[in-house]
Amino acid sequence: MDKEALILFFLSAIAIVGIGMLLSWLVAPKSKNIQKKEAYECGIPTVGSSYMQFRVGYYLFAIIFLIFDVETVFIFPWAVVMKSMGMTAFIEIIIFFGILGLGLLYAWKKNALRWD
Repeated sequence: MDKEALILFFLSAIAIVGIGMLLSWLVAPKSKNIQKKEAYECGIPTVGSSYMQFRVGYYLFAIIFLIFDVETVFIFPWAVVMKSMGMTAFIEIIIFFGILGLGLLYAWKKNALRWD
């Protein structure tokens, strides 16, 4: 692919996203209601400030979940080409699962998976 086609691709992608955002801003109904700025919690009115600080444990748990979730996405392409690649692909996925298991063991030992 030549350089001009790549630049044209990125410029057209930026233009399509920009046009979509502009149309959404122009066409979408607007409300100046004060309740639009409040946090929504299943119809229950908020008590105090809607902005609160969460413990680091929640974020750590979410990051660990995302890491393992993204890692499982890599298993599908491996399964597609495993038969054609033979033993090399099998050894690589064993190493991959080993590293993944070590990461899970490390998180478990550091009590990152506790929900206290």
